[in-house]
Amino acid sequence: MPESAEPSVVTLTPSALEMVRSIRTRDSLGPKHALRVAVVGGGCSGFSYQIDFDEEVREGDMVTRYDDIEVRVDPTSAEYLRGIEIDYVKRLHGGGFKFSNPNATQTCGCGTSFSA
Repeated sequence: MPESAEPSVVTLTPSALEMVRSIRTRDSLGPKHALRVAVVGGGCSGFSYQIDFDEEVREGDMVTRYDDIEVRVDPTSAEYLRGIEIDYVKRLHGGGFKFSNPNATQTCGCGTSFSA
């Protein structure tokens, strides 16, 4: 469960949190490296999700903490991400992060592109 006074913009499932921890450990990143979730222009449907680790806190960032994992979202991306759930799914031919965005009016087959 997220630790936040405000409703979180982004929700990570237990599977997603486990994978974020695993990647952070694999890449030898410390606790100062937060998960940054953003929306960028491009992709099949107009927007794409972008996730990466970031040490920099930016002005206006919305922050949600899950024990040892901090998630940061910039204000512009928050407009498109509010209410999104990020899961990590394992499949026969690999796995990846799955985005369930209530703001998306259309999604692409790739699963990382959407329109709003």
